[in-house]
Amino acid sequence: MSGSPAVVMRLVASAYAVAEKAGTIVRNVLHSGELGIVEKTGANDLQTLADRLAQQSICASLSKRFPKITIIGEEDLPSEVIQEDLIETGQSEEILQRSCPPEYSQLKEEEIVVWVDPLDGTKEYTEGLLDNVTVLIGIAYGGKAIAGVINQPFYNYQLGAGTQLGRTMWGMLGLGAFGFQLQEVPGDRRIVTTTRSHSNKLVTDCVDAMEPHEVVRVGGAGNKIIQLVEGKASAYVFASPGCKKWDTCAPEAILHAVGGKLTDMHGNAYRYDASVKHMNSAGVLATLRNHKYYVSRVPQSVLQALKSD
Repeated sequence: MSGSPAVVMRLVASAYAVAEKAGTIVRNVLHSGELGIVEKTGANDLQTLADRLAQQSICASLSKRFPKITIIGEEDLPSEVIQEDLIETGQSEEILQRSCPPEYSQLKEEEIVVWVDPLDGTKEYTEGLLDNVTVLIGIAYGGKAIAGVINQPFYNYQLGAGTQLGRTMWGMLGLGAFGFQLQEVPGDRRIVTTTRSHSNKLVTDCVDAMEPHEVVRVGGAGNKIIQLVEGKASAYVFASPGCKKWDTCAPEAILHAVGGKLTDMHGNAYRYDASVKHMNSAGVLATLRNHKYYVSRVPQSVLQALKSD
């Protein structure tokens, strides 16, 4: 490999280390027992000290190394001086060694938008459903999610003391996805994963219309995409506004890197430019395979209720 790695590869390598640091912060806050919970818009929309510290760490660490990228984080935080111990300067050597896909090799910092959810599945975090929790860092260029990093801070937590907690997965279009074993749901079984805490009649009707053999209700958008790529679900169906761009950017990039698809309920792609509205107002439909089948099953009532952006 000649010269220094492309900007986007350095950014992904940094995002990997930064996501691991954020995962450590999320674990440390839980272990301290002082979650510092505040309600944002209601009991289903919470923020904890972990959300705040993890976002400060991610945004400050990436801004310091890549001052010209646009970073959009979930939490609306006051600008303040960030403690030095929140800054992560490391990078994944493994990612730096990889060749950049040619279409992204010339990207400049100012062309890149990073979407950050410092703690996806906050409600589950406060309730002890720790495997639902993820840290999401999505990287977009030209309105498209091109790379993503997902850290699961409590991966393996059910195994008890002495277990190595947490894992980090990443993916990039043109390179593939890493840090997990890609698997599909066996045979022609349709297992639908959907929301645990934000359901309504539209959501349920849409899930039923898919004629699933099984329905899995879990928290966190990142967690649901992990289910798709690890063969625990064949479709993620959420026929409602509620998901935001920082929930879907990183998971979409990883899913697309292994041949899957994430769209709204109409089958249209979401855009991740800096100027877009944050809400995914036409719902989320994601699959590893057979996306057309699931789009074709979406009821008219859902399509009428959820207008595409």
